[in-house]
Amino acid sequence: MSEFIPWNSQPLDVWASKYAQGKFIDLDGRKTHYIEKGEGSPVILLHGFFYDSYLWAANIDALAENFKVYALDLWGFGYSTREPLDYDYQLYVDQVLLFMDSLGISRASLVGQSMGGGTAILFCVQYRERVNKLLLVAPAGLPNPLPLTVKFFKLPGIGEFFLGLNSNALRRKNLKDFWIHNAELLTESYFENVTRFHKIDKTTEVLLTILRKQFFYKLSDEINCLAQMEVPILLVWGREDKAVPLRCGQEMHRILKGSRLEIVDNAGHVPNFEGAEKFNQLAVDFLRD
Repeated sequence: MSEFIPWNSQPLDVWASKYAQGKFIDLDGRKTHYIEKGEGSPVILLHGFFYDSYLWAANIDALAENFKVYALDLWGFGYSTREPLDYDYQLYVDQVLLFMDSLGISRASLVGQSMGGGTAILFCVQYRERVNKLLLVAPAGLPNPLPLTVKFFKLPGIGEFFLGLNSNALRRKNLKDFWIHNAELLTESYFENVTRFHKIDKTTEVLLTILRKQFFYKLSDEINCLAQMEVPILLVWGREDKAVPLRCGQEMHRILKGSRLEIVDNAGHVPNFEGAEKFNQLAVDFLRD
């Protein structure tokens, strides 16, 4: 058995040289890692909390057959910069804008999951002229009670202790409890690919900073503002989502009167993975239509 590599222990540059599969770009002095594939109309993929661009591993190739796809690692995640930043939706909106400006992307469709979905919503409200379509996968934004686990990790020192244990158990339980409905899909390979970036120094600090700040569910005003805009919106939800339950999707669909809601059966918070075939077809049809 290979030796366990502690969480939050590896230098970013060293770990990126081993595992990063995309490109790097400097945005206002901060490194952003991204994967670029395909040709055509630009589509930008924004991952949610706990994940990085690997969230879209089951989707990128299908999308790249039809579009120019960019899957970003948001700051603090994946192989992008680790800094003590003011982590919130506005920071990530600024990152996306800098990315588009740096690559000369005048308009793009945004595909965001959970926290990435919230980022896409705020970006569209602030920069409607830069957005073609929104595909929101279980986006955070509306009020949603905190799970007991999150309240536990908000306690000083508790999160640091448990996330620092030399064990996979806590992160695996987290994925099983809140992200993945079908436990058979939570293989060793999938777990390793999802959590590999958690080995990078300062990742634990970023995760806990975001958890404790809890900006995820504070976009009610922006969602109501988005409802007044003319923009094609597709909402995709896993029927068994425990992190952002389907009732949140139904309420968001009600507010965004022109939106379309698609439900993926037997899927949790990452229906783009658990129901990849259905999701890919929905995404391609919606973005190409």
